[in-house]
Amino acid sequence: MPLFKTRTAAVYGIDAHPIDVEVDLYKSGMAKDFVLVGMPDTAVRESRERIKSALMNSGFGYPNKAVTINLAPANVRKEGAGFDLPMALGILGAMGSLKGLDEHLLIGELSLDGAIRPIRGALSIAVCARQQGIRNLILPFENAAEASVVRDVKVFGVRSLAEVMALLNRPEEFAHSEPLPHLTPAREDALHDFADVRGQTTAKRALQVAAAGGHNVLMIGPPGSGKTMLAKRLAGVLPVLTFAEAIETTKIHSISGVLTPGGGLLQQRPFRAPHHTISDAGLIGGGVGSPRPGEVSLAHNGLLFLDEFPEFPRNVLELLRQPLEELSVTIARSNMTLNFPANFMLVAAMNPCPCGFYGDATRECRCTPGIIQRYLGKISGPLLDRIDINIEVPAVPYKELRGNHVSETSADIRRRVDEARIVQNARGFYNSRMPSRQIRQICVLDDTGERTLEMAVRKMSLSARAHDRILKVARTIADLDHSAGVSAKHVAEAVQYRSLDRNYWC
Repeated sequence: MPLFKTRTAAVYGIDAHPIDVEVDLYKSGMAKDFVLVGMPDTAVRESRERIKSALMNSGFGYPNKAVTINLAPANVRKEGAGFDLPMALGILGAMGSLKGLDEHLLIGELSLDGAIRPIRGALSIAVCARQQGIRNLILPFENAAEASVVRDVKVFGVRSLAEVMALLNRPEEFAHSEPLPHLTPAREDALHDFADVRGQTTAKRALQVAAAGGHNVLMIGPPGSGKTMLAKRLAGVLPVLTFAEAIETTKIHSISGVLTPGGGLLQQRPFRAPHHTISDAGLIGGGVGSPRPGEVSLAHNGLLFLDEFPEFPRNVLELLRQPLEELSVTIARSNMTLNFPANFMLVAAMNPCPCGFYGDATRECRCTPGIIQRYLGKISGPLLDRIDINIEVPAVPYKELRGNHVSETSADIRRRVDEARIVQNARGFYNSRMPSRQIRQICVLDDTGERTLEMAVRKMSLSARAHDRILKVARTIADLDHSAGVSAKHVAEAVQYRSLDRNYWC
């Protein structure tokens, strides 16, 4: 009985796991039976017709025997159409058209004419191939640049089933994709520069502090005051992605299917701005079948911008509490538990009231106190406690809007942010991620600073978590000031960035 085995991989979470494809051909009373076992989902079961048409239209024929294919291990559900290529080659191998493929890992979706369509998770699959000691990876041409980042694996991008057969039978005629030599720094973003922002000196300073320490930010201001404009420019002053961060971020975008076709490693930190109608699964992750990453994971190592913050459903906002605290999301299903990284900076923006003009000196607010409190009440205290910096972004006066004052560029701000991050890297963590046990050792206050902090905590009735976050922000301000200690002025500025606790949520 002809029996042939190929190797592939399936993505679960952000990692890929090896799958063996065992193909057996045998004579049966009913010719051309096709049996697929190993917990395949609907897309995998439908592969029968795709494989048959692809083999016939590529000129390889189809066996006049019953076909049994086993996807092992059998206790793990297989999803997606990426198993088409290894199953088709397994049938050809069982027909005697191929030799053993133990040193090859295969992945790809087949079209009816034999063309190979791109798949998700190519980078994770390449990492899996290296971990399994597999030397060659054959996958769709559009995914080759992404997978070639992984060293010690020869990546071959192919466009059709016929090209795969030619590659396997005459490997000397084909060259593998060259790995990227290194991660090149992202280019300057000429469209989003802080120099374009008129006025808003306090807000720009607060965002600089946020970028330097990786702190979460909430901006409150009337419509048109520049909140979205500031948020988009904040992403441009964050440090350049490291190689390890780029690998992990690219894996998440790849398995989500949002990676640019033919692209390699992501070189810019992600900026995600979901609409306030997003569902809980869309924000946190999950969905039907195998869970997928949500926006909090797509923003991993980058920035998550939530505009119109109170307009998000409260139950969706409350789901942010775990990733903001633990930097990851755990999604449990009956047959698996997956963990998605979610280490992002949260930048939220909102109006001070439903009409947007509460506290505005030039326009009258028509909202009653009850309406305003209900509007602000959509943001819970525990969630607000997890936001380190909250600032007002008032409307820009006409003179500042039309003035000729030259603002700092993003390059100037980024230089100071990088210097502060170097100091924090020497400690082993950014200030926003400072462990509680380290706060007393790293955020040592002088007597004046102690009195300033004590007065703020008592007057504003701050929680223990808010107390710790003030100290972390003060430490970041001291790092920007090149100060070894945390003084009263650093604490006072950090307290100023919690003033909305007093002005709005009192």
